[in-house]
Amino acid sequence: MKFDKNILSDFDEARNLEWIETNGMGGYASSTVSGAHARRYHGLLVAALNPPVGRTVLLSKLEESILWNSGDETMPPGEVRIDLSSNQYPGAIYPMGYTHLERFERDLFPTFYYNAAGVRLKKTIAAVQGENTTLVLYEVMEAQTAFTLELLPLYAARDFHSLSHANDCIGKQFHFDEGTFRTMNYQGSAELFIRIPNAEFTEQQGWYYNFEYAVEKNRGLEFKEDLYTHGKFSIKLKKGTKVGIIISTEDPSGKNVLKLFAAEKRRREDLLMEFGWNESLKSLVLAADQFIVKRGERNTIIAGYHWFADWGRDTMISLPGLCLATGRYKVAGQILQEFAESVSEGMLPNRFPDYGEAPEYNTFDASLWFFHAILQYYSHTKDKAFVKSVMPILINIIDWHYKGTRYQIKVDPEDELLQGGQDGVQLTWMDAKVGDWVVTPRKGKPVEINALWYNALRIVELLATVIGNKTEADKFGAKAAKVLTSFGRQFWNQEGGYLYDYVDGEYRNDDLRPNQIFAVSLPFQLLSKERAKKVLAVVTKNLLTPRGLRSLSPSSPQYRSAYEGDIWQRDGSYHQGTVWSFLLGPYIDALFRVNGAKAKAEASCIVNTFLQHLREAGVGTVSEIFDADPPHTPRGCIAQAWGVGEILRVVREHNLIQKQEPKTKLSDDEPELIVKVET
Repeated sequence: MKFDKNILSDFDEARNLEWIETNGMGGYASSTVSGAHARRYHGLLVAALNPPVGRTVLLSKLEESILWNSGDETMPPGEVRIDLSSNQYPGAIYPMGYTHLERFERDLFPTFYYNAAGVRLKKTIAAVQGENTTLVLYEVMEAQTAFTLELLPLYAARDFHSLSHANDCIGKQFHFDEGTFRTMNYQGSAELFIRIPNAEFTEQQGWYYNFEYAVEKNRGLEFKEDLYTHGKFSIKLKKGTKVGIIISTEDPSGKNVLKLFAAEKRRREDLLMEFGWNESLKSLVLAADQFIVKRGERNTIIAGYHWFADWGRDTMISLPGLCLATGRYKVAGQILQEFAESVSEGMLPNRFPDYGEAPEYNTFDASLWFFHAILQYYSHTKDKAFVKSVMPILINIIDWHYKGTRYQIKVDPEDELLQGGQDGVQLTWMDAKVGDWVVTPRKGKPVEINALWYNALRIVELLATVIGNKTEADKFGAKAAKVLTSFGRQFWNQEGGYLYDYVDGEYRNDDLRPNQIFAVSLPFQLLSKERAKKVLAVVTKNLLTPRGLRSLSPSSPQYRSAYEGDIWQRDGSYHQGTVWSFLLGPYIDALFRVNGAKAKAEASCIVNTFLQHLREAGVGTVSEIFDADPPHTPRGCIAQAWGVGEILRVVREHNLIQKQEPKTKLSDDEPELIVKVET
């Protein structure tokens, strides 16, 4: 994926393109293609000090300059200096290094190509898997004479939600010996190491003031920061020279940056053995890898970058695409096992907080998506031993839902539908809350919750059959039949020709939302063919956009056309029209449920149109949300797990991207339907 000077020479356009490198621990390196940070979350080493959380911006950036003697005898003696960095200051961009940026590529790694007065310099940035380490590799492609590369490290040394301001507490002490620089910016903070073999270091301590971050400003948040430096590195270079830098929380002395880089390159190439034949698939598989991280000794899934941790709901929805569609079955099993062991009172954790607090269980649906993920895992692996091991947990979850668990979540004995909710608590995926304001409370019986509930019962029926437990299979099949009967009676909106969004006693909420699509998309159907067709038609007409489904119909008085403004305005629009990328997955499933094989051409067109987004916002990955109205500007996280996962999943399940001259042979078999299970 390449961007040329026509785009890069426009500062605003280049600043709107972001890149991210992740390290499998929750940490990362990230900035904009322009080189100027636009978020508080940007940094060259953002270390996860309590993986996958405790994320800390240690090194904000390296300011880069090239220097050489002009050799012009008519000019005063001295050096010519060209700055390659860029920053936004109040009313000014300085330096303007982006004007020397000739090309940017996002392939295995983000790579920058500079051309400054005949010096052509290639820079590649890589995060090392399993370490809080960032590598920066410079290669001199062309130079008429030797020159000096000068690098000025700027530290933030702060929690990634905060901002740094000039103070007298910053540590002045540092140690530099044989190319390795070492410092601790504040008492008790993590140490920072920077290794540049053969470099010299010149002490020049001080603060740099008033860096401005445009995205923070647009979000109505504090947006100015001060950064500190101890001095600058300098190293002599000439044509053909390669120099590598290691930036780490661990002492890199004795490590070879080129070997570290080569090992990380091989790891990523191995991930792509089956997918390298298509650029979009290649980008999505690399993007999928970024969300799979360690929590302790086990794997988990980060919900999104830059700021989300691992969330139960997001993990269960994204796992089939991130892990199963990419063949990472062992990782998928480990993640499911980890969450199985975290079940409490029939509920999966909603999220694990950043600072070591107890998990939060404020989620209606994470436990129900757990059933769906397990079925998909079994469909791919035929791992009956795993099914046997988790079956007691699945039954326990259902039992808790019958007798009642947190937040008044309980099966209504009148109709066997699942209900729940209490004032002031957000429980469904439409979970925006500002202060005491729950924007979309949806108390009662939400439509997608009961579609998932029915599927959970059918899944246990099916898996019980797989492991030979006919008694349990019959019991849960009978329960599911009662839910099916009640679902149509309670949720069908005869006048509108679609499903109510939620039912609360005698109240029927007729907001036209995408939640109803799950009643069509999930593997066990709840609607007749005729009703499913009507739901799909209404959703297509009112909610479908090139970037996903709107969260509310434009005809609603509550509809918000754009996700912008301060926290109250943004969260007030989060599920009130804002487009969600992950909903394209269930929408495409619904297309196939209603139209069968005839849906393939339309689904392929939808996916190919969506994949143009890989060249927007977070380059090579999928944004969390988009404005409801055209041009559907990307918003929220630049990289969202379920957005990437759902596109990968439907592409693989429905074979939506055709193979052309593959480097490695793929199976010619169509992936089996999720509900086709061998016993």
